[in-house]
Formats: sequence, C-alpha cells, structure tokens
Amino acid sequence: MSRIGRKPVPLPKGVTAQIDGHTILVKGPKGEISRTLHVDMALALEEGSVVVRRPSDETRHKALHGLTRTLVANMVEGVTKGFGKTLEIQGVGYKAEPKPFGIPTTRRRGSRFRWTITSS
Repeated sequence: MSRIGRKPVPLPKGVTAQIDGHTILVKGPKGEISRTLHVDMALALEEGSVVVRRPSDETRHKALHGLTRTLVANMVEGVTKGFGKTLEIQGVGYKAEPKPFGIPTTRRRGSRFRWTITSS
C-alpha cells in the first residue's frame, strides 16, 4: 500500500480541502465531507493537492499510509462526482430495464422480481 500512499491526491477545480490536525474537510460542488484520520498519519496541502506522510517504514504505518490516501481520494471523488452504482447482469434468460422507481426484472421461467436500486 505504500506505493499508493506516495501519490498526492489532486484537488480538481471547485474543490477545496481544509486540514485541522488529523481532521480533513473537503468541500465541492456536490457537498462537503469531513473525516478524522489516524493520528500517526500527517496530512499537508501542497500545490493544489493533499499529501499524506507516514512517520516510519513499519508495516503498520505502510498500510495506514495507503489507506489514508485512498480515503482522502474517495472523499474528493465523492464531492465532485457523487455516489453511483452500476449493475451488470450476466447470464441467459434475464430481461431488465432501468426505470425511475427501480429495475423490474423477469426471468425466463416467468417469475417476476424487482430490485429497488434507483437509476441515476
């Protein structure tokens, strides 16, 4: 995970980040997210990106380094793109189409069921 942790998290246009100790607040067009991260990890804003640093090369710190960087990257993605889910149906005999109220589905044998995943 330490290779992932070394990469800075870029902040796109319209996204701002504020760091207060071990708490980071990310604001963007879709809202804002705040999270308190592990006390061993150091966060810094550098040249329009968030950088995560670890105190040592211990295995535990390496894992926390990658985890912390990924959590911050997911926060940035959440305030820019929002949350969405993609459903992929594999197999023969399924008929499904997205509707505003969910996904009604029919199997080949005729039994009907509905997934209540809303389409975005």
